[in-house]
Amino acid sequence: MKVLITGGGGFLGNQLARKLITRGTLTGPSGAQEPIDAITLFDAQFSDASKQGLTGEVTLLDRDIADRDAVFDAIDRDDIAVFHLASMVSGECELRFDDALRVNLDGGRNVFEACRARGGMPRVVFASSVASFGGAVMPEVVSDATKRTPQTTYGMTKVIGELMINDYSRKGFLDGRSARLPTIIIRPGRPNTAASSWASGMFREPLRGEACELPVGLDQGHPVLGYRDVIDAFIALHEAPAALLGDDRAFGLPSHRITPASARVVLEEVARERGMALGPLVLAPDARIQGIVNTWPTATDGSRAVGIGCPAPQPLRVMIEEYLEDFGS
Repeated sequence: MKVLITGGGGFLGNQLARKLITRGTLTGPSGAQEPIDAITLFDAQFSDASKQGLTGEVTLLDRDIADRDAVFDAIDRDDIAVFHLASMVSGECELRFDDALRVNLDGGRNVFEACRARGGMPRVVFASSVASFGGAVMPEVVSDATKRTPQTTYGMTKVIGELMINDYSRKGFLDGRSARLPTIIIRPGRPNTAASSWASGMFREPLRGEACELPVGLDQGHPVLGYRDVIDAFIALHEAPAALLGDDRAFGLPSHRITPASARVVLEEVARERGMALGPLVLAPDARIQGIVNTWPTATDGSRAVGIGCPAPQPLRVMIEEYLEDFGS
């Protein structure tokens, strides 16, 4: 079977490809484990780092997700699994509304329509976000039963994607599942334009001995999940039998609620044991970023996802140690 990963040039898409190369099989249209004979990574651009170490039948497609023909060309087999991760991030969406609609909405519809046109009713895993929630009705801890009233353009596009996955699955056009992600840490590289970029930066930069400018307060609560856990969750959602999913196929992933202050305590413990000198956290309040973050939940109930096979989150200490193992400081 073939696997298509949109957003395959990004961190999570690239990590997912590497895990699937090692795994070698997924549940195919037959309902049995089938060997993966081709993996296509679809993205607007690929860094040199994203290309290194990829082995086997991996194709990189430098294409625009809003280009309908390019998406249909990539979804060219009935025996295909699709992981739709391509998206503009939160900060970009607030600044570039029309582009957000073109990429996140038109791009998602292109993927779903291309799958609908195939004969195999492919399994599709869509990456959604806790930014789906917000507003005055939002409780401190959100679950799959919480009303979705997003207060950002990014969150709005994710809610629509979840609803489309539900309806396309109901109609038998595809076999979809949505993973509602908390903030994923620790991402390597440099900060990006996501409003949650600080959640990785407050670990990554200090581990390099560099200062991290923190746009939110030290007591800002935030739900986080390690990148290894989310990759395993993507695969678990793909593998879950349709009979377990019910009529709402959007599953909020579990997370840890941390603050910069509490995270710093764990980071200092790891650094002390390893003899590392940490860079400082520097308060640099940013009203725009803080305003976006204020619309997001601070904790998630992921019990429904765990119930169908998604992993419970590793301890924060383990997330830090995994990052050091995979990417160093």
